[in-house]
Amino acid sequence: MIDLSPFTLGIEEEFQIIDPVSRDLAHRRHHIIDAGEATGEQIKAEMHQSVVEVATKICADIKEARQEVFKLRRIVADLADKDNLKIAAAGTHPFAQWEEQLITNHPRYEEIINEMQDAARSNLIFGLHVHVGMPSRDVAVFMMNSLRYFLPHIFSLSTNSPFWEGRNTGFKSFRTKVFDKFPRTGLPDVFNDASHFDNFVALLVKTNCIDNGKKIWWDLRVHPYFNTIEFRICDVTLRADETVALAALMQALTAKLYKLMRSNMGWRNYDKALINENKWRAARFGIEGNLIDFGKQKEVNTKDLILEVIELVDDVLDELGSREEMEHIKWILNNGTGADRQLESYNQNGYNFKKLMDFIVEESYVGL
Repeated sequence: MIDLSPFTLGIEEEFQIIDPVSRDLAHRRHHIIDAGEATGEQIKAEMHQSVVEVATKICADIKEARQEVFKLRRIVADLADKDNLKIAAAGTHPFAQWEEQLITNHPRYEEIINEMQDAARSNLIFGLHVHVGMPSRDVAVFMMNSLRYFLPHIFSLSTNSPFWEGRNTGFKSFRTKVFDKFPRTGLPDVFNDASHFDNFVALLVKTNCIDNGKKIWWDLRVHPYFNTIEFRICDVTLRADETVALAALMQALTAKLYKLMRSNMGWRNYDKALINENKWRAARFGIEGNLIDFGKQKEVNTKDLILEVIELVDDVLDELGSREEMEHIKWILNNGTGADRQLESYNQNGYNFKKLMDFIVEESYVGL
């Protein structure tokens, strides 16, 4: 049996801070970050003051990760309540205007805005990032290459941002369209090994493109400081249960591909341009469309492909202890992604954005 213990988990969620009266993003200073830091919790500021990020500790398995995700959501929700505010988990706010947002006073954010101007100021989006521990950096690069193919499948399950500045965008994830304005985003290229990747990063630093590897914001990256790969493609999900399920899927795919690698097998590395076709479809249609099966060279229903992925990783679930969490992927397939449920609520409530925000907040607190 192959040792899967290196595949630890770390999960980061970005939340909206909501004024419960206007249902808009809060346009005032709050004390959530200060209170969180005072209690030793992993709660961090982001560029916009109406955004707060939470990060779990390193979790040995999905059960521990689940406890951390729910605990941190509960803590940040309680801290918001003390400020007469609410939290919401969606990839974009349905009607907030980015021009009205307050920027966090911090040299790092001032530097980013100075460099990228309105591309940075308008980056009012909320994501889910999942770190999976790696046995070595060479394995991490191999995993980044192999896992690229599955990013659209994972992404489609997370889609949770159909609205932007008071418009139904027609996308299930408009968050990705907003983020596309940043440099060094999107799918990564294929790298031969860790040395090849490190030389690439070193060249960007040497030529003043970046000052450190954290300014590479790909959908999946070898982390510059932690011994992990980091999935960055997903919208933050409405419910904590969905976050845990997606983390379980990412971990299981990583473990499965590692087992194949150790057996001198692997997943074919398709061109980035081909995988981007699937990413665009996932952003546009979520799980309610078709993705391309490049092996069969034909379109296949997205839900059917995701069921095939679940079957692919079945043999590692018991070793990882994640079979129960993976069952929630099927719940998403049956009940819709956050975007599907947002659109249903919006349509059923007379296209009323305030009622939609009430729904988003209510979903964000499920299980807390």
